[in-house]
Amino acid sequence: MKITGFRLLTTRHDWGRSIGDVNGHIRAAVTDVPVVILETDEGVEGVGIGSHADVARLFPALEGEDPRAVSSLFDRMLAQVFKSGHAGATYGGVATLDAALWDLKAKLAGEPLWRLLGGRDRFVPGYASGLDIALDDGELSAFYEDFANRGYVAGKLKGGVDPLADLRRLRVMQAALGRNTPNPGLMLDANESWQVKQAVRYVSAIEAEVDLLWVEEPLRRWDALGHARLSAAVRAAVATGENLTGVDQFRPLFDAGAPDVVQAGAIWGVTHVLRLAYAADARNLPVSPVGYNANPAVAAAMTAVPNHLTTEVQSLRWAHGMSVDQEFADGGIVLGDAIGSGISIDESAIVDAGRGWADPAGPHMRPSRAGLRVVLDGVER
Repeated sequence: MKITGFRLLTTRHDWGRSIGDVNGHIRAAVTDVPVVILETDEGVEGVGIGSHADVARLFPALEGEDPRAVSSLFDRMLAQVFKSGHAGATYGGVATLDAALWDLKAKLAGEPLWRLLGGRDRFVPGYASGLDIALDDGELSAFYEDFANRGYVAGKLKGGVDPLADLRRLRVMQAALGRNTPNPGLMLDANESWQVKQAVRYVSAIEAEVDLLWVEEPLRRWDALGHARLSAAVRAAVATGENLTGVDQFRPLFDAGAPDVVQAGAIWGVTHVLRLAYAADARNLPVSPVGYNANPAVAAAMTAVPNHLTTEVQSLRWAHGMSVDQEFADGGIVLGDAIGSGISIDESAIVDAGRGWADPAGPHMRPSRAGLRVVLDGVER
């Protein structure tokens, strides 16, 4: 069997709510969902979700190759862009092709991906994440109540500019999830918006009132020493890593003892999260994928590693023309028996994307004064 070509599709995810974080938000959000379909000379196709970045430039590393050599082909793609480097957006293209390769490999083996990877239990623990900074208290409560109805016991709030508002909203989330446990797991995500001492003061103020499971992305993603200082100063675990493109970029954080929870962006693919999980496990650290809805194949990988903690679930619906053989139940993700990654694409139902994450008002545009606010009270000055 040989890889012969690829197709690029773009559909859209209608979130049914506003989504965003401290950096910005999109009202009535509809975002793009890039799809890559790998073609073979035997007619079997692999589906990957995530990114179209540099796919055409990466494809020569795969053309004519046997798709079952997934791990080797991952390294072959990295070698293909050796001079310019695989970091940043290019890693998204690598990862999406990688996800399509794993889908192909499992289909050829006639097994669900989670079985092929060595998973024993089809259940993947998860937590609810509303991308919720633009939701009012009623909308916030309704979102987490919906997840509570499905057995979820933990949730993550977007915040970082107003501790009093964050405390109020954390209690709203706590009350919604409290139907399943007297002590819900509460996380706070600041999306790289603080300096070290801002973070210490802010998290300490929150912790005086509620117990935080972790604080996420409190500092810039590369600040290894800062994350280590913060971890030593607060009770909450420090979680980071979702925007690091390649296990190599985690080395300074590991060397500094920076992360307490090692996060993997789901969009960076299956091979990446497997390798990162093993690197973290060698340091007795848990791993937690972020943005699962952007690449549901990552859930299969989490059944096969020894240190998976929990996976972020941001939505209970899928993009137009896309179905996934999984259920959201019992406080997590229940994987099905469909061969491959369980992702099906109805190309006739695919529709063009909406404004997307790159909307200038959205969370992918860092504000010019981020991290430089003198007063943290929710008011821009």
